[in-house]
Amino acid sequence: MSRSEISPRESGTLAVASASRGPWRTAGVVGLVGAGAAVGIDLITLHWSLGILAGPASIGLFLFFLVGGAGAALQKKGGDHRLRRWAQEHPWQAAGAPAAALAVTNTITQYFLSSSGLFASIWTGLWHAAVLYAVIGVVSSVAGARKRSGS
Repeated sequence: MSRSEISPRESGTLAVASASRGPWRTAGVVGLVGAGAAVGIDLITLHWSLGILAGPASIGLFLFFLVGGAGAALQKKGGDHRLRRWAQEHPWQAAGAPAAALAVTNTITQYFLSSSGLFASIWTGLWHAAVLYAVIGVVSSVAGARKRSGS
């Protein structure tokens, strides 16, 4: 299948399917541990506020999508080999699905758990997603290049 044969809609579907290959159970555990550690630090340092859960929830979501998205890029076996090949050839598109999911979930979390307004919550969700997109994109690019070169 060449690049010209894939529509933007199909590309989005492939990105979501590619992300589904990630180690999501492990990602959930890492996200919970990260969020729990952040809550613990907030409690120990007496950094209490009405939005005490907003920061830890944001950290937990970021770690969850980071481990799941990067894990999908680094996974060597399992799943459809055509999907793995597509993800290796399109690392930045594959990074888009976890980043978009983080943008949505983090925006909602910030809006409901913090005192931030709608636009501040959207901004927080977007910049966290941009950082995640960059990290997963770089990891995916390096992993894809290594797999193509046979290392």
